Amino acid sequence: MAKQTVAEQFVDILSRAGVRRLYGVVGDSLNPVVDAVRRHSAIDWIQVRHEEVAAFAAGAEAQLTGTLAACAGSCGPGNLHLINGLFDAHRSMAPVLALASHIPSSEIGTSFFQETHPDRLFTECSHYSELISSTKQMPRVLQTAIQHAIGQSGVAVVSLPGDIAAEQAPERAIEHALVTARPSVRPGDDEIDKLARMIDEAGKVTLFCGSGTAGAHSEVMEFAERVKSPVGHALRGKEWIQYDNPYDVGMSGLLGYGAAYEATHECDLLILLGTDFPYNAFLPDDVEIVQVDVRPEHLGRRSQLDLAVWGDVRETLRCLIPRVRLKTDRRFLDRMLKKHADALEGVVKAYTRKVEKRTPIHPEFVAAVLDEEAADDAVFTVDTGMCNVWAARYLTPNGRRRVIGSFSHGSMANALPQAIGAQFLDRGRQVVSMSGDGGFAMLMGDFLTLVQYDLPVKVVLFNNSALAMVELEMLVSGLPSYGTTNRNPDFAAIARAAGAHGVRVEKPKQLRGALREAFAHKGPALVDVVTDPHALSIPPKISAEMVSGFALSAGKMVLAGGVGRMLQMARSNLRNIPRL
Repeated sequence: MAKQTVAEQFVDILSRAGVRRLYGVVGDSLNPVVDAVRRHSAIDWIQVRHEEVAAFAAGAEAQLTGTLAACAGSCGPGNLHLINGLFDAHRSMAPVLALASHIPSSEIGTSFFQETHPDRLFTECSHYSELISSTKQMPRVLQTAIQHAIGQSGVAVVSLPGDIAAEQAPERAIEHALVTARPSVRPGDDEIDKLARMIDEAGKVTLFCGSGTAGAHSEVMEFAERVKSPVGHALRGKEWIQYDNPYDVGMSGLLGYGAAYEATHECDLLILLGTDFPYNAFLPDDVEIVQVDVRPEHLGRRSQLDLAVWGDVRETLRCLIPRVRLKTDRRFLDRMLKKHADALEGVVKAYTRKVEKRTPIHPEFVAAVLDEEAADDAVFTVDTGMCNVWAARYLTPNGRRRVIGSFSHGSMANALPQAIGAQFLDRGRQVVSMSGDGGFAMLMGDFLTLVQYDLPVKVVLFNNSALAMVELEMLVSGLPSYGTTNRNPDFAAIARAAGAHGVRVEKPKQLRGALREAFAHKGPALVDVVTDPHALSIPPKISAEMVSGFALSAGKMVLAGGVGRMLQMARSNLRNIPRL
């Protein structure tokens, strides 16, 4: 085998771990690695305009595939820019390997130009963060980092000085087989038996599902039928559990709708399936609670549990279903389905009553039309803020669509960078960035990345010239809105000047045609939709405790919500209720 530099060995190991792209910005200390990528046939260097975008793009790719993705930043300020996107990837449990290149090894500790200590800086947003200070540490440090990222579903960071990257790799170094997938985790029989007894003894059972139900849709449905349970979900559980679900009672939390809140509070036993739902103010404190999660550190950190079950949702339910007695009493389930349908009937008028003539355009109308026009297997990336609300309430899951957002970290400006990673993964799949004007403007420079690589991402810009969620937070606190207004340009004109397709929509009747034109365009496109800044959102159940730290308006200027085609599903589910 020909001799390799450390940089060449680094890139080769990434390739064997399944990495196909390295997102980043080139620069001095990173140059040996970038040159090694240039000469490697299986990995592409993806040049972005900001390292934060590199981390977000890698995180999105990892979330969509469940396999390792990678990003890189040059020494000091370069790798420091990665940190926000890495926080998001880590909190989204996305396996990402970040390379933080470093100043010359002989200068570390001397306050050298651009010196930081990346091995310390990234410890809070990673499972593993180590500095390679000698060639003898390769390849073991990199292999260990990869196994941390994959095995613990999160970020691992390797700091590598540029001079060491350029040196010869040690001969006869041990390169062991890499872990590239996580195993299934089955609970012990004692826990399964305890849970089965609790379910058999409970008169009313509710399931509340999160992203941990991915791949377990059929098992959740079979279990819900067996115990006659309503099924609610958190935002990250929506895409996995809402479709083809005759037990659906909607979503709880700050973006909630329907009867999920009532179903979780009026049951005898609440079972949390694969959710690290952060808003304990929306969870009951007077019912029995069981939590099932593959991450043991998640168990009990939001609610006081009567039973903690460590295991995959899918494997746990497969073990549990045969041990649970069939329930025949549907009264609680049917009552919650009726409440859910009634709740949706009451708010659906918000987007159906003459909105085709109202200007500025209602953002709910935009989201509803987008849901109808987008592909059945589209990937939506969603900016934090009001775009989260419209995505949660209007995008219809079907088991093939994906919805990616900064749902755990809550960062601005995530949608466009995540769309880049999603589109590089599959150029033939429709990728739609639901961007707010504030988030889009923050990292707008990487719209040029779409043009440079001719990525056919479609940016649908909800342009209300305001930081609407922040305005809402101010209203809650009794403060006048201040510093929240954006003086925006014609974003569509900017898109055209950059070499992309761009169209501005100011009237509702223009919207559908503009979306169809953008979706038909072969390259990148931006649809700049001027929306109503006063269209805000409120969950179905609120209290002073829930308001803290989040945007809920006490005034009547808020919109009670719209729910798109979810109403049709709720109406359909009502037909399953026996007529007495």
